[in-house]
Amino acid sequence: MALEWVVLGYAAGAEAIMLLLLTLPGLDPLRKGLISVTRSLLKPFLSIVPFCLFLLMDIYWKYETRPSCESESCSPSEHLRHQKSIMKSQRNALLIASALVFYWLLYSVTGLVVKVDQLNKRIEKLKAQD
Repeated sequence: MALEWVVLGYAAGAEAIMLLLLTLPGLDPLRKGLISVTRSLLKPFLSIVPFCLFLLMDIYWKYETRPSCESESCSPSEHLRHQKSIMKSQRNALLIASALVFYWLLYSVTGLVVKVDQLNKRIEKLKAQD
């Protein structure tokens, strides 16, 4: 099961890097190529949404079927294992949320950058006509 989390972590990292490169000022020469790369990667990255939903259901199933360690009958090692399991579930839920938020931000920012570029071209065309 650890491979899914590694893949999701790398995907969220790639989304964050692309988002950072799109929004950094001063990268205008690279921006045109970066926009085309980002727009071509948005559809494959859309597979993150059902993947995150699957992993979220996995977390929920593990939460519902996990043996509880609320009573005094738990040994210290069982209690520690229970606490580690809860921490891992919380960490994984945070990773799912960040991957979804980064995808949404990347989609929105890419759309906005494309619109700004189109408007700049339109302004240049109108200035050239005058």
